[in-house]
Amino acid sequence: MAEPLLRIEQVCKRFGGLLAVDHASLAVETGRITALIGPNGAGKTTLFAMIAGFSRPSEGRIFYAGADITGSAPHLLARRGIARTFQIAQPFAGLSVEDNIAIGSYLSHRSRTDARAAAGRIAREVGLGDQLKRRAADLTLSALKRLELARALAIEPRLILLDEVLAGLNPTEIERMIGVIRMIRERGVAILIIEHLMQAIMGLSDNIVVLSSGQKIAEGAPIAVAHDPAVIEAYLGDPALAEKLHGGAAP
Repeated sequence: MAEPLLRIEQVCKRFGGLLAVDHASLAVETGRITALIGPNGAGKTTLFAMIAGFSRPSEGRIFYAGADITGSAPHLLARRGIARTFQIAQPFAGLSVEDNIAIGSYLSHRSRTDARAAAGRIAREVGLGDQLKRRAADLTLSALKRLELARALAIEPRLILLDEVLAGLNPTEIERMIGVIRMIRERGVAILIIEHLMQAIMGLSDNIVVLSSGQKIAEGAPIAVAHDPAVIEAYLGDPALAEKLHGGAAP
């Protein structure tokens, strides 16, 4: 079996007396979507921050493409092909959609012409091709979500961390975003996604990891996780919901 692109081994994060992530381990493979789910405060975003270099683990190791990247700086990880989005979009509000995306494109394209051409291509892929000249500050929530994703794609990542990219979208927007995420996977990119929309995530994911109080309580195929008693108790809350999610059809 091939080595997973991302491997997390017994990672912990302490904030004073609070153990936000408690000996969590998981792996993300190239060309697959791994979902990270769990109740609010479970440690999901904290784990993302450690993978992307925004926070250093208190214990444990993080490996990417066979190398130990524990505690590496975000800009160095971006150059190695790790990108992430944020729950709240953080574009350069005064710049255009094109300029926001092109900033990331300069990692792979030295010339201004090539970087802007790449930005245009990425914008079209995520559905922003007709808004290239629009200021980020003037975008709708749906467009901001797409811009956040486009900015991550601009570095041409091998691994992308998606933090609630479906939150706040209507059913039509969710369906379109799911299509974009699947397109990214088909290109061979490894995807780790945090999401609370369970019906969507059951149909989208190849593998699901469940955190609760910083600990991994379950991992496996979507249907198996949905029927896990520990997951129902800690997160789903209602056994009937597991039946509703059976089959994992995305919206």
